[in-house]
Amino acid sequence: MDSSLRERFARSGSIRAIDRVTSGSPAVFVLRLPLAGGPRPSTIDATHASARRGMSMLRAKRAIESLLVKGRVFVEPPMVEDTKPLTEDLAKAGISAVWVQPDLTVDVRALRERLELTREQFAIRYGLEVETLRNRETGKREPDTTARGYLRAIANAPEAVERACLPTAAI
Repeated sequence: MDSSLRERFARSGSIRAIDRVTSGSPAVFVLRLPLAGGPRPSTIDATHASARRGMSMLRAKRAIESLLVKGRVFVEPPMVEDTKPLTEDLAKAGISAVWVQPDLTVDVRALRERLELTREQFAIRYGLEVETLRNRETGKREPDTTARGYLRAIANAPEAVERACLPTAAI
């Protein structure tokens, strides 16, 4: 950490002085830097906004440092009282924050029909079992978090997922 950043942290007070949020739920946000030419974000204020929501100061600092390098980072503060106050706090610090809403349902049948595939074709193409696909389509079983992510990837980029599932020799 450079000395100027260390001095700014020292001036901001001890970590215990942060007024932490006392109730809330975990939430995932994607943080982005403003467009080029905009003002430099206030890393101290952004770190404090995240730390107020239950992130350790070190974890919040590392997330903001990663944001400065990569231009985008995902964070999951454990104690978000409401999405609006956090996005406003980060906006004041010069950082854009968008709440990543969890996608709780995936209509497997609609996805398969949109791709104009039979159950068997869909299962073979994307490495799934026909019985699992049938159970998900009929509502007997809900996809778990990993399966929902995989199905969202198929929905957004079916050809890319298909290529990724093929053995190297078949490409």
